Amino acid sequence: MNIDKVISISGKPGLFTLVTQSSNGFIAENLDSNKKTSVPASANVSLLNNIAIYTETEEVPLVEVFQKIFDKENGGQAINHKSSENELRAYMEEILPEYDKDRVYKSDLKKLFQWYNILQRNDMLISEEKEETKETVQEEE
Repeated sequence: MNIDKVISISGKPGLFTLVTQSSNGFIAENLDSNKKTSVPASANVSLLNNIAIYTETEEVPLVEVFQKIFDKENGGQAINHKSSENELRAYMEEILPEYDKDRVYKSDLKKLFQWYNILQRNDMLISEEKEETKETVQEEE
């Protein structure tokens, strides 16, 4: 999974990819609408690679959680982020049973599953084995 340039911008729904740097910030492209937007340097931005989920013993990087969902769903969509809190928590129990139920809120779960589904729709969640095969094929060409 390669989500190095995927970001979340506080106050803007969805996920974005970094396109280029501008004089007062950067340009990002929305993964759902493919519309480009200017993001000021003062905006609160989070790289998905820097986000982790609390567990009882440690923090698990988001990319690892995405991989667990990907494996569970055989590359398909996850639960709808608009599902009830009980359904979201039950699903989370299946993929990461040791997640910290007190520090991972309903809003965190909604974002997690919404983000996963956005990345899945955009074919950005290729399993690591397929990614290596794809790189090998490209090198041979």
